[in-house]
Amino acid sequence: MDYGIIQGIITIVVMFTFLGIFAWAYSSRRKDQFDEAANLVFEDETSTKSGEHK
Repeated sequence: MDYGIIQGIITIVVMFTFLGIFAWAYSSRRKDQFDEAANLVFEDETSTKSGEHK
């Protein structure tokens, strides 16, 4: 195996990894979980000690 073949294999692996992450992120099955995670910053904080916020 020369350098060109190894570089081609790495390119294909990275491309399929990117496409897999892209498909996972934009999957309609994950939409509810991502919407919930996106709204976490707007929820009220819960205090840990007698009403004080850190």
